[in-house]
Amino acid sequence: MTSANIVIVAPPTRVPWPIRLRIRLDRRPELFTLFLLVCLCAFVGIANPDFFQAATLFDLARSSVVTGLFALGVFVILAAGGIDVSFTAIAALSMYSVTQLVVTHFPSAPLILVFAAAALGGGVLGLINGFLVHELKAPSLIVTIGTQYLFRGFLLTFIGTAWVASLPDQMDHFGKLALIEFVSVRGTKAMLPAFFLALPAVAGLTWWILNRTLMGRAIFATGGSRDVAERLGYNLRAVHFFIFAYTGALAGVAGMIHVCSSRMANPFDLVGMEIDVIAAVVLGGARITGGTGTVTGTVLGVVLVVVINNVLIMAGVPSTWQRLVVGAFILVAGAFFVVRRRR
Repeated sequence: MTSANIVIVAPPTRVPWPIRLRIRLDRRPELFTLFLLVCLCAFVGIANPDFFQAATLFDLARSSVVTGLFALGVFVILAAGGIDVSFTAIAALSMYSVTQLVVTHFPSAPLILVFAAAALGGGVLGLINGFLVHELKAPSLIVTIGTQYLFRGFLLTFIGTAWVASLPDQMDHFGKLALIEFVSVRGTKAMLPAFFLALPAVAGLTWWILNRTLMGRAIFATGGSRDVAERLGYNLRAVHFFIFAYTGALAGVAGMIHVCSSRMANPFDLVGMEIDVIAAVVLGGARITGGTGTVTGTVLGVVLVVVINNVLIMAGVPSTWQRLVVGAFILVAGAFFVVRRRR
């Protein structure tokens, strides 16, 4: 072997772990959300070991379903550079109208048709948002504040204000149907409801739309730069119609799951959830101006907010501190994401 054939390979340079961690967080900001969630769970678990019991975890999973369905819809709109605050009004109008219709005229309607009607009603109401945002060229925040009052006012004026306390058997049975159920050694009953499956199913569908379809690329392109997306040939009308209709349909399904799980339809339910849902999406790493975010981050943000809202009392923290803690987490996460983008 001659000296011309010898190739000297420099030893790989080992990157210090703080730089590796920063690079990883730059690529996967939802890891920071996961870090906050683990820290919170560790704190609550040390303060109260009952936190890690199956019954508590099942209760958290049950509480995550409606918030998670709302958050996945809001995330799709945020990814496109918009925002929606009317989804709770859409859910309330859809779930209460469909429940009244089923109880009064079609008490034996198949459950799949009940959910399809709620999703269709929510989708149509969402289309109104999409039409107004696109045709009026108005900020989606202003439009959805207006439709929020419009939908809720229509519900309370023309549909009804009385609770529907007696549901048809198929809806009542679905709310009580268990996916996993057992009695612990302490004699307490732990049950994970079957409707929990709706959350991973919708999360998978949303991931597929955003990452495997042309509409998903159009949504992120619109959120990144509306003008550039238009020059690239994306149909902004289709994007606006789709994101608001999709979010409305998810709101309708979430509202119907809320009715089945609580076994009653209250037209005043779901009011005030908007901030928690938007906070969950932002905590998951989605930029409020659009163009970024992941489904995994959104789900982690939902779990983080649900854990904060449900278990601080177990750690001995007064319930009046919940909003303060949620706000602190949002500020910490927001500061982290801003610093990351400036680097």
